[in-house]
Amino acid sequence: MEILKATNLTKSFGQLQVLKGVNLGIERNEVLSIVGTSGAGKSTLLHILGTLDQPDSGALEINSKRVVDLKNNELAEFRNQEIGFVFQFHNLLPEFSAFENICMPGFLSQTDDDKVKARAAELMEHLKIVERAEHRPSELSGGEQQRVAVARALINGPSIVFADEPSGNLDSKNARALHELFFELRDQLDQTFVIVTHNEELAEMADRKVEIRDGAII
Repeated sequence: MEILKATNLTKSFGQLQVLKGVNLGIERNEVLSIVGTSGAGKSTLLHILGTLDQPDSGALEINSKRVVDLKNNELAEFRNQEIGFVFQFHNLLPEFSAFENICMPGFLSQTDDDKVKARAAELMEHLKIVERAEHRPSELSGGEQQRVAVARALINGPSIVFADEPSGNLDSKNARALHELFFELRDQLDQTFVIVTHNEELAEMADRKVEIRDGAII
């Protein structure tokens, strides 16, 4: 069953057309990798699929909802509830602990605080970072920071998680551990992942790999 359907997405920046009619369907519980050379349009596509940016034309449906039709407040609420993000440089808030960083999207969703904290504790145990709960990001290793970022992406039980070069800032040991973690979470939590990566090992591990070249899926 398709959880996401993109139809004829286009995007230009000035005179440069970055996406040239992208069509893509993503199945529920799938781990999909998106590969391509620098400048091919991978991150632009990921940002549009994740509703962080708007296409110039085309349609995007997530869970059968046409997200391009949502107004700003509706879109922000939909994004917070249905979509998780993991970025290369973690984007953790330095003044907050690991536990607080994980809880933040849950607090923003106006879910009961006790439920958010209980869910965060479960995720930290699941991701083997319980003992780092009160540490700030600067006190964590790169691998630990990325696990905190993954837990944060999962806190609201999103339908789909988008990851942009998630292992690009990790050494080979932590990168492999992160790659394996995505598949564990897919199997244990029925989670869907869409991963933009230059890491050939991760790309090949995915259930399906698509390549974007010159702004189109090939």
